[in-house]
Amino acid sequence: MPKKAKEQSALWVKNHARLPGMHAVGGVAGLLLHVRGGAAAWVLRVMIGGRRREMGLGGFPSVTLTEARDKARACRSKIDQGIDPIAQRRAARAALVSAITFDEAAKRLVASKAPGFKNAKHLAQWSSTLTTYASPLIGDLPVDQVDVHHIETILSPIWQTKTETAKRVQGRIEAVLDWATVSKHRSGENPARWKGNLDKLFPAPAKVKAKSHHPALPFNSVPGFMMQLRTRASVTDRALEFLILTAARSQEVRGARWPEIDLDAGTWTVPAGRMKASVEHVVPLSKRAIALLRGLPRFAGEHVFPAPRGGELSDMTLSKVIKLMHASDTRGGGSGFMDPKEGRLAVPHGFRSSFRDWASERTAYPRDVVEMALAHTIGNKVEAAYRRGNLLAKRALLMEEWSAFVERAGGDSKVVALQRRASA
Repeated sequence: MPKKAKEQSALWVKNHARLPGMHAVGGVAGLLLHVRGGAAAWVLRVMIGGRRREMGLGGFPSVTLTEARDKARACRSKIDQGIDPIAQRRAARAALVSAITFDEAAKRLVASKAPGFKNAKHLAQWSSTLTTYASPLIGDLPVDQVDVHHIETILSPIWQTKTETAKRVQGRIEAVLDWATVSKHRSGENPARWKGNLDKLFPAPAKVKAKSHHPALPFNSVPGFMMQLRTRASVTDRALEFLILTAARSQEVRGARWPEIDLDAGTWTVPAGRMKASVEHVVPLSKRAIALLRGLPRFAGEHVFPAPRGGELSDMTLSKVIKLMHASDTRGGGSGFMDPKEGRLAVPHGFRSSFRDWASERTAYPRDVVEMALAHTIGNKVEAAYRRGNLLAKRALLMEEWSAFVERAGGDSKVVALQRRASA
């Protein structure tokens, strides 16, 4: 029979609360004072189901010796009744975590991810897709009750017709449910998981619909477009011209700031925060692009191409220029500015495709030079390592040739003067 520990006093406990180790205090079998790292806590060592277990009873002195003995006796009484006090406590703690709805879980996830979004637009898109497609069905449902049938009901109406949107909705619901699992608001498999789950219910996105390309002008049509564009004199017109000359993305141009421009060096350094790949990108500027920038008035604020009321141009303003030019050209008997393959009106992003086709068919520049001019991410690790240099000198020659090409149809390279407003 094991030796019974002597029943110690409260003073004895106070004195031993500074001595590292496990100290038996007596009064209840298995009750110990565990001192470690300068802190003391009560531990009850018991046998449950043939296994020795240790159960915490609180810290000392918050829990007194008397209270610790009372807790220890209550636990031993439960064990004698066939109840596992450790499992019971675990279940009670889990029950204290109140169930939250899917919408609440989504709100908390988005808030936690907000610092990682590139801009407010991406954050808004995350919330809007969930609000539009998930909330009507599962928004008020406790997050631990969402199952695969709910996910199937949400995605089925849009999987064939809005495949790209459907895939984003699926991924975002999956992220919300993953967050809920990690946060102990649900358990088990994620019903929005694709592999080994939803892939058994839906065809792969790539097989549903061929990838849609941004409508673009054939590169031979760009000089004629540019000639007409240069007859227009708004800030937005110059922004679109600058976009074409630099083969940049719309958001990069619309967000351009004067501190990013070095006219003497002939470079535009786009910060990582505005780049799709989140990597700083240095754009070599052609002589025409530099002349365009020198001809711009410095409006109040740092934006190179500010909106009429200040701040950044909206994402629809550049597209509107193309629409207006198309309407004007067709009224005059022209063919307008349609993508002949897509049968749709060209869009600003499409000029990157025009540039890419021109570079492939009309120049001898290596692929890596052209890809870096477009700020494309390189998937091949070996090639990416080879391309650590920014190839700025070669890209400068490439962009100068592109500028000369788009001016070749007799377009006037004269910079159209813009009316000056308040100077910075």
